[in-house]
Amino acid sequence: MSTKDDTPGKKGEKTNHIPGIYNYCDRWCERCSFTARCLNFEMSAEKFGNLENVDITNEVFWQKLSETFAETLSMLKEMAAEKGIDLDSIELDDEDERLEDPSVVHIISHMAKSYITMVDEWFDSNVYIFEDDHSGLKATAAADSNQSPPDENTVTLIESVEVIRWYQHQIYVKLRRALDSACDEATDDDLDSYPKDSDGSTKVSLIGMDRSISAWGKIIKHFPDEEDRIIGIIAHLDRLRRRTEAEFPDARAFVRPGFDEINPGMTRTL
Repeated sequence: MSTKDDTPGKKGEKTNHIPGIYNYCDRWCERCSFTARCLNFEMSAEKFGNLENVDITNEVFWQKLSETFAETLSMLKEMAAEKGIDLDSIELDDEDERLEDPSVVHIISHMAKSYITMVDEWFDSNVYIFEDDHSGLKATAAADSNQSPPDENTVTLIESVEVIRWYQHQIYVKLRRALDSACDEATDDDLDSYPKDSDGSTKVSLIGMDRSISAWGKIIKHFPDEEDRIIGIIAHLDRLRRRTEAEFPDARAFVRPGFDEINPGMTRTL
């Protein structure tokens, strides 16, 4: 699949845009590592300055966050085991029966909506920390920082909050689109030979779950008194992730234009 758009630009020059890259993105332009190659974002170029430099910085950010994903899942299992909870023993199909009637809210949709509520409740109960000017966050990070410079940890904590808040609602929205698309695809045989929109939408949602799990893994280190509640949130999100993968087994393999097309010498992050 070609990732180059040779459509003439304003003065007749060819552009380097990736066709359709905006179809399966998370709409977080400020954190995207492909703004310089997105036609939809071209009008915002003046606001963000040198887009190639922005893209490089964002690539590093997501790589840094992705490195905590496996660590967070390992931590989840260890802490759950200490509390007598065996997460691996939970069979996805045994928790609830699959819902055959499409008019009934699907279990993964229900779980995604529950996650929204869980996140709101946690932040509401810690509202004194998450002030608009981030002064509470800075104080928390400085107090808990023992090994790294306070400023470095402060940025990490604030960014983790931003990641959680960005994907909090989008996970549900993308899953709803995936479920609706799956219903349409089931009745249209002509779509069998094409990549499924349901898989593409699901992949965006799964990436949001991955990144959110990583972000919660960062946050839990700063809130030891909230360990039980945060572990509960991560466990819920992990179950949603596994259920979603079971419902859409081909979603992870879906190739999103640009994001999942790896060039020699390049590595895509979460």
